[in-house]
Amino acid sequence: MKILSPQEINEIFNYTIKHDGVSMSELVNRVGEGVADEIARRWDKDTKIVVFAGWETKGAYALATVKHLMRKGFNPVVHLYNIGGKRLQPETAAAKRFLLEEFSDCKVNEITGISEIPQLQADSVVLDGLFGANLDRQLPRSFSMLIRVINESGAKIVSIEIPSGLFSQWNVNNASVRDIIHATVTMAIEFPCLSYFMNENVPIVGEWRILHIGLNREAIRKAAFSFYLLTANDIHHILRPRDITSSKADYGSSLICAGSYGMMGAAQLAARGCLRAGAGKVFVQSPRCGYEIMQTAVPSAMFIPDANDTVLTRVHTDRQYNSIAIGPGIGTSEVTINAVENLLKYARSKRIPLVLDADALNCIAERPLMKNYIPPLSVLTPHAGEFDRIFGEQSSCESRLRKAIEEAERQNIIFVLKGRFTAVVRPDGKVHINSSGTPALATPGSGDVLTGVISALIAQGYSPETASIIGVYVHGMAGEISEETHGTYGVTADDVAENIGRSIKKIMDIKPILKKG
Repeated sequence: MKILSPQEINEIFNYTIKHDGVSMSELVNRVGEGVADEIARRWDKDTKIVVFAGWETKGAYALATVKHLMRKGFNPVVHLYNIGGKRLQPETAAAKRFLLEEFSDCKVNEITGISEIPQLQADSVVLDGLFGANLDRQLPRSFSMLIRVINESGAKIVSIEIPSGLFSQWNVNNASVRDIIHATVTMAIEFPCLSYFMNENVPIVGEWRILHIGLNREAIRKAAFSFYLLTANDIHHILRPRDITSSKADYGSSLICAGSYGMMGAAQLAARGCLRAGAGKVFVQSPRCGYEIMQTAVPSAMFIPDANDTVLTRVHTDRQYNSIAIGPGIGTSEVTINAVENLLKYARSKRIPLVLDADALNCIAERPLMKNYIPPLSVLTPHAGEFDRIFGEQSSCESRLRKAIEEAERQNIIFVLKGRFTAVVRPDGKVHINSSGTPALATPGSGDVLTGVISALIAQGYSPETASIIGVYVHGMAGEISEETHGTYGVTADDVAENIGRSIKKIMDIKPILKKG
């Protein structure tokens, strides 16, 4: 699902109006009907609905919602903000006219100044129709006060398009979260906004739902995009079924460099993730202390012992592998940092992409010049702390994503920024945001499994970008499957690894949906 800017969405609206014979008033009406249906599904007709409508298009959506709510038997209280008395946009003025023509007894409190702020009860439902996705500036102080009153009322809040005060994409210049509506549910019109997926905005957006209003599908298909929300249908279309005559030789070999004394669990988890994701052969290189552990716990993987008993000192590259991953549990001893640096230099000279995770990233942070040796198209899978240690402290999820976009292009590498909405950042500036997953994945070793999964997919011939995109979705769904059995609290990384194969099967078995952009 594409994540488009307000300008791009406006172009699709205009194309739909021009080519489909649909008026703007009809599109506004469809939004109002959809929002009213959602409110009616959640609350009964006796609920007090208080509507705050602005003078721009979002205000038109709110007034159209009022019309449909009244048809359903609700009796909303409507506050229409028309500061100065002459600011209503044509579609908002038309929506007001249609409402009053059908319901002459509807009371629309048109506010031309904002000195008086209505009182709200906690048992009310507020419909936020004030400021939409085109907003790109701080709100006037008078509206900030209104928004704070709404937020502090305890009322449930339904925001149309986006919570008022939140910018649709980047909020670096948005000073105070107190000046933004904190929605219970946000009704996105055809497309989610990029800002929905920043951790700091999740409490602001609340639950979000897509409202389809029949925009032109060809215009959506042709729309260029930089951001994309991954769905099971997307992954279904790029996962390749296996040939009935294939053998393990057809699915590549993967080397996992992982583990150290006391950290061999990380090597096990990465190896299991790699095996469950379908690599033809999996080799694990660890210190000698891991020999019996790995041979017993993961007998399907072949073990390559390091010369050292407790830490990794060298990566053996005398054998040809289809993918190499390094990092889980290797520690940051001086000899291990040397081993990581030597592997980076070797792989860069041979143009072999690597999967770099966990302590491999921490080794690079210990020796910052090493980031210049990262081979092109390598996949880095940092959580927030690991990213910041290498690329500088970031103040927010948004600033971290922006920095990752910059570094991915500059160094020709791929980031898998792990989090609630894991983002795959490509060197061409495109970002794929993962929609699968659950808080149950917040468990030790979960990232090690993901490393193994991505490495397995690269070994099978998927490009590093595609392997990362498939990997994050499959891993997230494996967490969801694990949660069904063990609950949010009870999932371990072993469960996630165990369910990687089931996740792939579930995705491949879905009934495909025709892609619509």
